[in-house]
This record gives sequence, C-alpha cells and structure tokens, in this order.
Amino acid sequence: VQLVESGGGSVQPGESLRLSCTVSGIFGFHAMGWYRQAPGKQRDLVAWITTLKNTNYTDHVKGRFIISIDNVKDTVYLQMNSLKPEDTAVYYCFLKVLVSDIDPDYWGQGTQVTVSS
Repeated sequence: VQLVESGGGSVQPGESLRLSCTVSGIFGFHAMGWYRQAPGKQRDLVAWITTLKNTNYTDHVKGRFIISIDNVKDTVYLQMNSLKPEDTAVYYCFLKVLVSDIDPDYWGQGTQVTVSS
C-alpha cells in the first residue's frame, strides 16, 4: 500500500494551499485523512473523511480547511484556506482500513507546509 502526497509549499498568512494524497495497492478502506506535526511537537489529527464522505475536523482548522475524497481516483484532498503561521507543519496523509481501527494503518511520506510573512 502506498500513499503519495503532493501540494505542500510556502505561502503568506491568509493564503491558501491544497494538499492531495493518492492511495494505491489496496482495494476498499474505511477512511483517509491528515495529521500534522510542527517542529518539537507531537503529531496531531487535522481532519478525516470516510468513503461515505462523513467528515471530521479538529477545532483549530474548523471553518478554514475542507477535506474531500474522490472515490474513483482514491484521492483525498485538503483545501487549506486562511492559513496562519501556526499551521506550519509537516502534513501526513493517513489511511484506516477498518472502521474499528483506532490508529491509522498506513501513512504518507509527509509534505511541508510553511506559512510565513
């Protein structure tokens, strides 16, 4: 199973970025989403979406980030709007195979997002 991410970069506060993550090597899964990890901090959940398109967001991104999934392309997207310096982190895509899984089963390699003026 492979998760390939793209779309990271450097932007100024208030700007937008869209991350993409495409999965291959698996047939059928429960959910995909994103964690992020800032320097010196633990990895924190950002948002996740099921293949039925039920979405969940953590409070610090709710109203600014939008997660979506293309079940045909097996790709999840994270549209990040109104970016703030505190959004700076490495963003990791993840996949959960079963609804009963507590922790992610697979991870992407990570993509850097930097928000700075």
